[in-house]
This record gives sequence, structure tokens and C-alpha cells, in this order.
Amino acid sequence: MTLPELTEDCSRCAALCCLAYPFRAHEDFGLLKDADTPCPNLGPDFRCTIHDDLKLRGFGGCVAYSCAGAGQRVTQELFGGETWRDDPDLLPHMAYALRVLRPIHEALLVLQEAAALPLPVTLQTRCADLAASLCPENPASVRDFEEDSVQNALAALPDFVESLAPFAQGGS
Repeated sequence: MTLPELTEDCSRCAALCCLAYPFRAHEDFGLLKDADTPCPNLGPDFRCTIHDDLKLRGFGGCVAYSCAGAGQRVTQELFGGETWRDDPDLLPHMAYALRVLRPIHEALLVLQEAAALPLPVTLQTRCADLAASLCPENPASVRDFEEDSVQNALAALPDFVESLAPFAQGGS
């Protein structure tokens, strides 16, 4: 099974992280911003106009953020390269899709790391099964990622990770 791209590529995204999530100044963001609202620092080219000074301006949360590749997947695969600037009606749908896919991509990163551990066959199989469940074949919409099989795999991840402790470096 081939995993989706799990590294962000902002050049192929429509700055979904800059609109999907709320910002709170006390949470390492330099301003208050509601979810589904573009950041006022976002330029017309989907680039941050203060990117070089994010930390100095109080946007450490932006510096630390990674979508794990979910942003470009939403933009390119689920929305065929269309953007919320091309069609403003897409804004809430694209933002919602990012909020659904990002935890899935983060789970896939964890599973990718787990697969590199010296695990017994039963845990190797469980790892591969969870990863496969998180990757619906030929997804056409965010609904494909909201299916029970995907959500159940996501919910099973914490218990699976806990079972890895004896096999992780430094585990007891």
C-alpha cells in the first residue's frame, strides 16, 4: 500500500491552515481569528505576508504547524486544484475537509514510524491494517474519510500506540 504524501507542500495548497482554524492570541497566535476566516496576513497568492517574521510577531503557532500533507491533498485531490478564492462557496467545505484529513495524516505519520520498529508479526499486521483503513481507495470527497472504517481506525490508534511501548527505543 502506498501512503499519501505526508509532508506539507504549501505551493500545492490553498492556504487552508490560514483559514480553517481559529487563532487565539494566548495560544501563540498574534491575533484573534475565527475558524473558516482567512488570516488577515494572507496574501492574494496564498502566501503569508509576514512569513519571515512570524515568531517575532507572535505567531509561533504558525511556525510550529504542519498539516502533514493534508492541505495539498484536500486542494489537489478532493477539490481538483480549485480554491476558495476561485469559488468562495468552497471555503467552508475546504476548511472542513482539512479538519477531517489532518488528524488522519497525522495518524499515518505515527503508523509510518511504527512500521519502522522491530515489531512482532501480529503488530506489523495491525499497523498495516490500520494504515490501510485510513487510506480509502480513490477518495472522491471528504465523506470517504468519514466512513466508519476510517473513523474506527483513527479511534483505535491510541491503544495501538500504547501497545508499541515495549518495542520503542528506551521502552521497558
